Amino acid sequence: MDLIINILISAVAFFIGAQLLSGVTVRNFISAIVIAIVVGILNITLGTVLKIITLGILSFGVFTLFLDAVLILVADWFLEDFKVKNFWWALGLATIVAIVNGIGHWVF
Repeated sequence: MDLIINILISAVAFFIGAQLLSGVTVRNFISAIVIAIVVGILNITLGTVLKIITLGILSFGVFTLFLDAVLILVADWFLEDFKVKNFWWALGLATIVAIVNGIGHWVF
């Protein structure tokens, strides 16, 4: 049950981010759910490897946002219904997703 709640909170975060940022496009909420799943899988696999390789380069909190932006760009490359114009839009989306996820996990 927790996994489903986490995916739905992340999907809401991606959907809200796409509504707030003109450089990010998500076709619909179902696409946002798929995006949340793909970014989650990328974060577990590629994100973990990148965090291990780059351990100690930057403070962990700031660097995590940069890694999340990179993972969002990788997801953009894989998914047809998800478009991000460039790294800066991805960084903005990563920030919004982090904030919405934090609030969502605090509430639920």
